[in-house]
Amino acid sequence: MRARLVSCALLALLAAGCVQKFDATALGVPATMAGPAGEAPQGQHFKVDDTSVFALWGLVTLSRPPLDKVLAHQLVGGKSISNLKITVKSSFSDVLITGLTLGLFVPRTVTFEGFVNAELAPAKP
Repeated sequence: MRARLVSCALLALLAAGCVQKFDATALGVPATMAGPAGEAPQGQHFKVDDTSVFALWGLVTLSRPPLDKVLAHQLVGGKSISNLKITVKSSFSDVLITGLTLGLFVPRTVTFEGFVNAELAPAKP
């Protein structure tokens, strides 16, 4: 019974680890996750990779890529971002580091991808 309780507690801890939250309200410019249906994305495509690092099997966050700093060089001159896609995955090297450290360090690769629009869209009345 005790082993079952311990394994359930460990499973709950592992399920709660490695959580990331991204907030686009701090960007200061419009950022949309999807464009209008049926329209091709407009603007210049960008793709930025960064790494977040967790410790103790994902329970403690050591570093995470801040959305505003990662996308800062994309947003020069009052531009906007559309079709923003954020992907968090474990690459081969991430899994290797996690395995070699027995889960004490858990890196994750975070990819920001989207389109930079030349100018802000005018507000609709």
